[in-house]
Amino acid sequence: MEIKVLASGSSGNAYRISDGETALLLDTGIPIRVIKEALNFQVRNLDGCLITHEPGDHIKAAADLAKAGINIYASRGTFETARLAGHRFKSVKAMEAIQINTFTVLPFDVQHDAQEPLGFLITSIATGDKLLYFTDTYYVKYKFDGLTHIMGECNYSSDIIRSNVESGHIPAKLAARVYKSHMSLDTFLAFLKANDMSRIRQIYLLHLSDNNSDEERFKHEIQLLTGAEVYVC
Repeated sequence: MEIKVLASGSSGNAYRISDGETALLLDTGIPIRVIKEALNFQVRNLDGCLITHEPGDHIKAAADLAKAGINIYASRGTFETARLAGHRFKSVKAMEAIQINTFTVLPFDVQHDAQEPLGFLITSIATGDKLLYFTDTYYVKYKFDGLTHIMGECNYSSDIIRSNVESGHIPAKLAARVYKSHMSLDTFLAFLKANDMSRIRQIYLLHLSDNNSDEERFKHEIQLLTGAEVYVC
C-alpha cells in the first residue's frame, strides 16, 4: 500500500492511498489547488474520495473534486450537513461494504460530535493489504483482524492536557470537548492491544494536537508495543 500524506491536523486533512491499481483520497480538507499540486496535477487519476465527516478541514475541496469528475463517498448525514448533492456524491452506510475498483471499503460508525461520522476499513483485492482509517473519534468500538496499515487519530495525552488546564494554557471547557471528540494516546494504545496486530507493518498517527501531544513519546510507545514502522503526520 502506498500512502501519501497531503495534510494532517486542524488546518486540513487529506491523504492519498494506492494499491498500484486503484487510488483514493481520504478526506479532502485542503484547497483543490494544493491537492492538484501535491498530486502532480493528476487528480483525474483518482478513483474516488472517502470523507469521514463534514467540517471544512475534512471536506473543503469536495465540491471541486466532484466538478473534476471524482466520485465522493460519505454518509448521508455528512452530505446533508455540508449541503452537497449531485450524481458524484455517493451516500454510504455504516457496516455496508462498497467496491471501488480493487478496493473493498467498509464504512463504520465512530464517536464524534458530527452528523453521522464514519471511519473506513479498506481492503485491496490486488495486494491483500488491509488499511484502517479513522480520525476525530474518541474511541473505536469495533475489532479488526489482519490489519497491515493503520491511519488513526492520536490527538493528545491525558497528562499533558491536564497539565495545560492546570497551568491555564487551555480552558477546561476546551479540554472537556477534546475528551469527548478526539482520541488520546492511552485509548489508541488500548485499541492496538485489543486488535490483531500480527500483520501490521505501518502505523500513521494523524491529527496530533499542537499543544497537547508529544510526537517522539507517541511514536516511541506505539513502536514499542507493535514493532511497526510509525509515522507522525
